[in-house]
Amino acid sequence: MSREHRQRERMDPEMADALRKMTGSEKLRVASGMYSAARRMLASHLGSRHPDWSEEAVQKEVARRLARGTG
Repeated sequence: MSREHRQRERMDPEMADALRKMTGSEKLRVASGMYSAARRMLASHLGSRHPDWSEEAVQKEVARRLARGTG
């Protein structure tokens, strides 16, 4: 891994501190909320780009895009 790559991967110290102070369930709740927000934003984006798609088609594409690379 290059030095530049390691620098981009480094977490903000304040964020790292906040995460260290959270319980496992708090971290899971935050991650779940972020995933839900990502699904909503992607669905909104796809719906605006493809107004002819049904809600089912939008949700299928959201699922497909979020599942990429998961085996």
